[in-house]
Amino acid sequence: MKKINYLYPHWGSDDLSTLDFFELVKIQGFQGVEINLPKDETFEKEFLRGLEKSREQNPNFICVLQQVLPVKLETVEAYIINVLTELERMLPYHPNFINSHTGKDHFSFKDNCLVIEAIESFSKQNNIPVYHEIHRGRFTFHSATTLCYLEKYPQLKLVGDLSHWCVVSESMLQDQEHILEKIIPHIKHIHARVGFEQSAQVNNPFAPEWKSYLNQYLVWWQRIVNVHTAMEAISITPEFGPYPYMPQMPFNKEPLANQHELNIGMKNFLENQLISSKPL
Repeated sequence: MKKINYLYPHWGSDDLSTLDFFELVKIQGFQGVEINLPKDETFEKEFLRGLEKSREQNPNFICVLQQVLPVKLETVEAYIINVLTELERMLPYHPNFINSHTGKDHFSFKDNCLVIEAIESFSKQNNIPVYHEIHRGRFTFHSATTLCYLEKYPQLKLVGDLSHWCVVSESMLQDQEHILEKIIPHIKHIHARVGFEQSAQVNNPFAPEWKSYLNQYLVWWQRIVNVHTAMEAISITPEFGPYPYMPQMPFNKEPLANQHELNIGMKNFLENQLISSKPL
């Protein structure tokens, strides 16, 4: 039986120094971090020092880097160059794997395939796994279209953030079970965030009005864990984010909940709820 590793997201932690961020990760019992590295030389150096120190203290400390490009008008050729440049920037950090926001929802199937092939080639050449996140705006924006790519590239691995498909489909995927069954084996990392039909993030997943939604995600996450932990460890990042993911009060812009409390609370909740290698 393999374990479940929990990673803390840097998203929304801009108010913390890198020292305080890594200390938070350690104190709260997370096994690693996930971050979209800002292009800031000072921050990058500080983050690398913090990462190296964490790895010295725990050789199994996990680091996941995100590849997320800003939206702009560009050809697929230019997009590929920008993606590969971003991936090259990650090499000094020796990530356990890279979470890639890959392609665009409006690229043709052929063009997205060119992007996927370029990233997969980078992964093979540098011996760094790259998982492609299920996310609005990417080639994975919808379950049915994602399945087309998986049929062409059966080796593809995904980051499972199912909240995005709920928004795109305006449903809790009740009519897509036949698709989910084929996609779940490809999910190697989970973003544990609860969304609903109209938003990728509820205000507080532990509020009673969201209980049925939390239970549905728990079923999905357990199914993913069941597929993998008999043979390998799987990682989960609780990923409740700041505004605009976190709803806020009008006028004073106060967030309706504390994202750090939600992410820590979700880890603690899942540690009690998810079972490694639970019988199917």
